[in-house]
Amino acid sequence: MLLTLPSLADSRLNVVATTGMIADVVREIGGERVEVTGLMGPGVDPHLYRQTRSDVVAMSRADAVFWNGLYLEAQLAELLGRLAQRSPVYAVGEAVPKEERLAHEDYVDQPDPHIWMDPSRWRHAVVAVRDALIELDPEATEEFEARTEAYLEELEALDAYAHEVLDTIPASSRVLVTAHDAFGYFGEAYALEVMGIQGFSTESEAGLSRIENLVDLLVKREIGAIFVETSVSERSIRALIEGAAAVGHEVRIGGELFSDAMGPEGTYEGSWLGMLDHNVTTIARALQGSAPELGWQGRLGRDASHTIEEE
Repeated sequence: MLLTLPSLADSRLNVVATTGMIADVVREIGGERVEVTGLMGPGVDPHLYRQTRSDVVAMSRADAVFWNGLYLEAQLAELLGRLAQRSPVYAVGEAVPKEERLAHEDYVDQPDPHIWMDPSRWRHAVVAVRDALIELDPEATEEFEARTEAYLEELEALDAYAHEVLDTIPASSRVLVTAHDAFGYFGEAYALEVMGIQGFSTESEAGLSRIENLVDLLVKREIGAIFVETSVSERSIRALIEGAAAVGHEVRIGGELFSDAMGPEGTYEGSWLGMLDHNVTTIARALQGSAPELGWQGRLGRDASHTIEEE
């Protein structure tokens, strides 16, 4: 009788990750030991995302589910809470120490969930992914540790590039105005003043008074560039531009940033490293700083994915 040996696919961990950023890190750390299904693709807003029937099936059948937590995936919280009672569920964003989380006066009990915007905080999530995978597959401990070390080296190199190019922005231009308040950690990490038209969550609508206050700010500070986001409607940005124009102040769109979702799958911008590289480079160039057009490693705009094995 012939024996059928298990294939590599059969021995892989079957993992579901909510956001693209988390799915990307799990793939990088897990390598061939992990099969990852991401729930939210390019342009999807995690604040508003509601699970589909297929999502529920995928999460129920998975060996583990990874999510950000910190109230990011607000519509999924109840489901994931129930799932955690019978399956491994990891809120990797909550690995960031409480003293390193940003708060907001309008959201007293809800810390800013956008930790992937700052490499020094995101590394906590990366390590949490490593530890979870080791817990799930102890035999691959050495591999997970090696891949994590390599990934963190890239993270640190990108962080150094970000400091280098963002430091070239003149003092008078160091104001980042975006569609919603997703860049707080980014601003703190790189000494930029950040203004979001909406709050932490895109569930909050920008009122007329908020638009008027920001128009006054644009005029007073002579800010000439603001930014749209790939996962947020441009409606509030357009209202801000029109409001500034009505009082004789011209504002242009400095570029499109990745906030709550990454770029298209299979592209460099479809990775966490690529999305941050894109944001850093776009912001530096739009705010009168100096950065290479193709970014950190000359890879922006090229349809090529990146993995640790390419190093």
